[in-house]
Amino acid sequence: MLPANAESAISREPATQEQLDGGKAHRLRRYTYGVTAAMIVLCNAVFLLGVWGSGVNLDRLIRMPDLFDPTKDICLRLSWHKVAGLDQQVRLCSEWINLSDPSGDTHTFQRDTTVVQGADGKLYFDHGSRVDYRLFLLGAFVVAVIAFGLMLKRYLIARYRMRLETPGTKV
Repeated sequence: MLPANAESAISREPATQEQLDGGKAHRLRRYTYGVTAAMIVLCNAVFLLGVWGSGVNLDRLIRMPDLFDPTKDICLRLSWHKVAGLDQQVRLCSEWINLSDPSGDTHTFQRDTTVVQGADGKLYFDHGSRVDYRLFLLGAFVVAVIAFGLMLKRYLIARYRMRLETPGTKV
């Protein structure tokens, strides 16, 4: 024999779809599809508003080094650059036009690029970190939006299921 509180707690547990009768199961399934579609739209809207509101430029999150190639580019401006390991500066192309770029924009020497002299005496470019760490924040934001959407969907469906089980309510 269970105490009165235990019996009422057991009766309040959400029923599975198979335990509901045909009409209620159909309504629950239709509600589940509707909530799923609404959450897809809502979560995508929150994601897009978050990206737009933060001002993150998705094209520049992963930086690819832009190098001057004398066989394919035309140098427009030379400048002096400090070489790590040398006392004197070296003159390098700092602005150029890439002939294979259809936009026609000028390309510039990236400021975070350092010039280093290798053991063989040749000059090499150290581009530093290529990844903007805001990419990881964007990934965390996406995971948070998805997790919140799933929790909200489960809550709404469980609440609707409880309303279907309650006797005397019309849904």
